[in-house]
Amino acid sequence: MRHVVVDCWARGSSLLHRRDPRAKIVALLVFLIALATTSRGLPLFACGLLLLLVAALLWARLPVWGALVRAGIVLPFSAVFAIVSWLAGDPARGASLLIKSYLSALAVLLVISTTPLPVLLRGLEGMGVPHFLLDVGQFLYRYFFVISEEAQRMNQAAAARAASSWQWAVGQRFRASAGALGVLFARSYARAEDIHRAMLARGFQGRFLLLDATRFRRADLLFTAFASLAPVVLRIALDRVSA
Repeated sequence: MRHVVVDCWARGSSLLHRRDPRAKIVALLVFLIALATTSRGLPLFACGLLLLLVAALLWARLPVWGALVRAGIVLPFSAVFAIVSWLAGDPARGASLLIKSYLSALAVLLVISTTPLPVLLRGLEGMGVPHFLLDVGQFLYRYFFVISEEAQRMNQAAAARAASSWQWAVGQRFRASAGALGVLFARSYARAEDIHRAMLARGFQGRFLLLDATRFRRADLLFTAFASLAPVVLRIALDRVSA
């Protein structure tokens, strides 16, 4: 999993990385609710929230520009609905959708970049999320790396055995891509079965265990209070100014 940037970020050792996952989840929920329910004075509120997120990125010792760019992955999807709103005669709603989707994506990216997925899922489990859903999410996440690694191996093998694909005709590229896709899923499925048998041989009983148990400390409580109150206080202050 070394080739996934966000997963490498989550292995950091800053103070934000060491906070309990439940504290970060609660703060994230408060942030998203405060952002989603804001309509008046959104530009100023969004600027304030962006500054808070940038400060959190600096506190976590994460690359700010890299996080800001990666959060923009949601913009092509939300831009479609923003354009529809603009064509319907409501450009303000379209702009609001773009701003809220980007800040929401950046906040979620901050949480997953400071919390390894097994720890994050354990925090969700402690908050009452059904265990079955967490297991499905865990397996999907791990299976993503299986497919990614197999695709990299196949790409290296193809590069070693043939010319570059840009030299082929369109029909040849399509047939080669379709065949490679089928082989990729077949090999990934076979490797996933091998991984499952290895897990059973090592005593897997349907639950992923952590080496260190998560404990909610006083520092986590202080972090939850500050991180939850910051967007709420900012919104109340801006509402009074705009009123």
